[in-house]
Amino acid sequence: MRPRLVLFVLLAWLSLAAAAQTPAKRPMTFEDLMQMRRLGATDVSSDGKWLIYTATDVDLAKNTKTPRIWLQAIAGGDPVALAAAQPGDDSARFSLDGKQVLFTSSRGGSQQIYIASFDLASGQSGEPKQVTRISTEADGAIWSPDGSKILFTSAVYPDCPAITETSTEGDTCNKDRDAAKAESKVKARIFDHLLYRHWNAFTGDKRSHMFLLTLATGALRDLNPNDPHDVPPFSLGGGQAYNFAPDSKELAFTENLDEEPAISTNDDIFTLDLTNPAAKPVKVSTSPGGDFTPAYSPDGKYLAWRSQARAGYESDKFRLMVWDRISMFRTTQVPRNLLPKFDNWVDEFVWAPDSRSIVFLSGTNGESGIYSVSLAEPAVISLAPGAHDAGEYSGLMTLGEPDHFIASRMTVAQPGEVVKLVPSPAIVEGKNQKGEFGPTTSPLEPLPITHLNDALLGQLDLAPLESFSFPAADKTKVQGFLIKPPAFDPAKKYPVKFLIHGGPQGAWGDSWSYRWNAELLAANGYVVVMVNPRGSTGYGQAFVDGVNGDWGGKPFTDLMLGLDYAESHFPFIDKSRECALGASYGGYMANWVLGHTNRFKCIVTHDGMFDPESAYGDTEELWFNEWEFKGKPWDYYGKPDSENPYRRWSPALSAKNFKTPTLVIHSQLDYRLDVSEGYQLFTTLQRLKVPSRMLYFPDEGHWILKPQNSELWYKTVNAWVDQWTRSGP
Repeated sequence: MRPRLVLFVLLAWLSLAAAAQTPAKRPMTFEDLMQMRRLGATDVSSDGKWLIYTATDVDLAKNTKTPRIWLQAIAGGDPVALAAAQPGDDSARFSLDGKQVLFTSSRGGSQQIYIASFDLASGQSGEPKQVTRISTEADGAIWSPDGSKILFTSAVYPDCPAITETSTEGDTCNKDRDAAKAESKVKARIFDHLLYRHWNAFTGDKRSHMFLLTLATGALRDLNPNDPHDVPPFSLGGGQAYNFAPDSKELAFTENLDEEPAISTNDDIFTLDLTNPAAKPVKVSTSPGGDFTPAYSPDGKYLAWRSQARAGYESDKFRLMVWDRISMFRTTQVPRNLLPKFDNWVDEFVWAPDSRSIVFLSGTNGESGIYSVSLAEPAVISLAPGAHDAGEYSGLMTLGEPDHFIASRMTVAQPGEVVKLVPSPAIVEGKNQKGEFGPTTSPLEPLPITHLNDALLGQLDLAPLESFSFPAADKTKVQGFLIKPPAFDPAKKYPVKFLIHGGPQGAWGDSWSYRWNAELLAANGYVVVMVNPRGSTGYGQAFVDGVNGDWGGKPFTDLMLGLDYAESHFPFIDKSRECALGASYGGYMANWVLGHTNRFKCIVTHDGMFDPESAYGDTEELWFNEWEFKGKPWDYYGKPDSENPYRRWSPALSAKNFKTPTLVIHSQLDYRLDVSEGYQLFTTLQRLKVPSRMLYFPDEGHWILKPQNSELWYKTVNAWVDQWTRSGP
């Protein structure tokens, strides 16, 4: 045999031998999903050398989720547990000088704040010391920049005496009231206001207040004494609702002072002078819409926040406002919109260390865009990673070096991990807010720091997210996504799970989920198709607004045209075996689909609206229904259904068309969309003799969060889809 032929045969044999030693990747299972460690709160030391984070472990057999605190050198190395940390400790933060760490823990029977010393040189931490003992527990703790104080929140009875630096009478009052309530045999409630329940709990008589702890003396002070409002309120905008000024002498926070919070989204930004115990909060925001996440510039000259312009609209564009704290002492000065022509939402932001620019995240076309804007020049520079590094980012933090950041990153095929974002060697042109090419910049490149699930993910066959786009009926460009099943064979035909997202102002994209995990839904041999119809975020505010008052109109046709496009362009799709699945607004749309097309073999509707008129009376966030349906139900009494959005877009009024086998899922503690909506739909299906089943959770809210409940959810959903798309009933 000739030498070159011998070499070729040898190399081929070695290649086959290596392949035989590498285990073939397998489909993901629900047990795999539960084994994955879930990244939680993260923080970075001020010198940029240490990362502290929470990772939550799920025990399916015990039906528990347990957070644990970990430390890791950003330069590299294995994570180590915080010294003397216990399972359940959470929300760790470094002091600004890096010499201490705070965290919350229930190790003493109630959730309190602990601090531990930290050595920046070695990464060693000391024995934790409990610093709060408030009877109503402590949450949301942050350091003052000078390290002398800690700010936290606690839910108290506002009619009890205020807790002050010299009196604990208020805490005794709260403790006694809680004890009496727990011991009482009468569990009845009396309401004299709306928003008496929210998401999954009754609001009761307590209100969230902010507390300031002085570490040197242990003195505690209620910063919102006897305030009948929640401070901060339930956040519609996400992110941190309060922050210290760099000199630790002032606080900025959000509060909603409107008389009826059930119909208001008007969270405002207030500042409070912490040097004067008699000082009152001063409102600095001016928008009638929501204002969120205040943050001072490092030099203390500016205060920035995210703002919405329209009152009552929780999905209005989130703008970036900047308020000049210095010039406001010389003349009347109002907050300035730093991005007047930027059309997508500012999801979160962080000041550059020199206070001259702000870096922000914005969902764009199913990914997280990373952008920078200067205070002096309103040109937006795109810092987004390249297509090969796509995904969704959150928790953006600056490091000591210019243009270096820490963030959490996920993709549809990978749960959240912490990455370091550094400028790539490649220099490209950035785009300004008009989409025109502007100054040159280095795109940020993500470098992995944590590796929470690498070993497990290496075993799994997880397909990447594939994007496609198509023209809507009015020629608007609409985006969709597709995930192929494991061991995909293009010559085969596959059934389809057609997922419809909630919101309606939400979006599918390159991100991981533990509730509706697209990879897991594809794992048992399905193509997963997802479309971002009108109302979806990341395509400009006009696209978002396209769902308002038109719930079953353009969004429905967008979805159907998107599925038509996928069927005609992906020959491996078997259009005779498709099931539609949706939750929240996606559940509403699944109900609408039920009465307006018979193209699907089955439907899964989770926590969806069935009758908008009845849903108005049993929801809690009335601002949502009044905005989306353009008023209150009685505003349309006496008018034809075609002019009444509550009836025009009611799935219940199309019940005579229901024919598709439907699985109804609803939960008792869902106060956004009351369980009665699910009961009404199931009763209707049963009376019409449409094949149907209902999965009811007595102990869940709008989301299924408990591990074993989640297991039942996935098993029931997959079994229902299998039944109708594979072998029939």
